[in-house]
Amino acid sequence: MTNSKSIGKNIRKCRSMLHITQEKLAEAVGLSVSYMGAIERGEKLPKLETFIRIANILQVSADALLSDVLAVSHQLTASNLSTQLSALPASEQRRILHVVETMISDYNT
Repeated sequence: MTNSKSIGKNIRKCRSMLHITQEKLAEAVGLSVSYMGAIERGEKLPKLETFIRIANILQVSADALLSDVLAVSHQLTASNLSTQLSALPASEQRRILHVVETMISDYNT
């Protein structure tokens, strides 16, 4: 997946998670709906200032929108998973960690 397609996919995913329409996001950012659509389809890359406005409106960090194109994306994913895991009850944390440890153990054998 190219950088622009990946970034657009992440913007669309974050927008959808907030239940914001493409039209509302475009209006908030100050873009036309067609240009916002082109960004989400990966046909256009937003300027840095526009990218920052998008991230701020979506209430996400830039690395969340860039996660698939950064060389350290696996570290970002691990950090995000850690944050999500810490929000769970201790019993669920232990259960999930046991599954992950089992998968790692199986991989190493």
